[in-house]
Amino acid sequence: MSTADLTTGRSAQKQRTHAALLSAARELLADGVLPSVEAAAAHANVSRPTAYRYFRSRDELLVAAHPEVGRNSLLPTHAPSDVHERLDTVVRSFVRLIAETEPQQRAMLRAALDGASAEKLPLRQGRAIGWIEEALEPVTPQLGVAGVHALALAIRSAIGIEARVWLTDVGTVGKRHAERLMAWTARALLDAALHDPQSLPLR
Repeated sequence: MSTADLTTGRSAQKQRTHAALLSAARELLADGVLPSVEAAAAHANVSRPTAYRYFRSRDELLVAAHPEVGRNSLLPTHAPSDVHERLDTVVRSFVRLIAETEPQQRAMLRAALDGASAEKLPLRQGRAIGWIEEALEPVTPQLGVAGVHALALAIRSAIGIEARVWLTDVGTVGKRHAERLMAWTARALLDAALHDPQSLPLR
């Protein structure tokens, strides 16, 4: 259901129902459950037909419930100019966001691995790429736009839920150690790119 739909007719009731469904979905995600529209409706004590008027599919519900929605930047208002400081700030914020929402992130990862709609799932929308590219803006003259994008992709691959799951579940390191490793890897990738910009694989 669009924002416009929530502001017409019995808008207050519609907004409460919408909020209840989102809250239910987030609670289920926090418990490690990948909720269907029906499950969220049952958890929120909302009828199935009503729930489907707000969310037409599980993917649509997951996008709305995902904790990253609405974040436009991970840099503070007065961001540092040094690229290492900027990247450290973004990586710390991103890693903290992943840690705070790990059950939800794992559920989203399972959905992605199960082949859920590629264009809709938050994990596949690339929000983090934009945050990292913003951190790397000071080195755009040196690396070029394509180089910054390639570097952002490499850094994202090392700091997301996928890397966290591998480090903790397969690598069997502690969560804090995993976070330090991810931050170190991000900085190492930046240093490598600055040392030899021509080594960046652009395609």
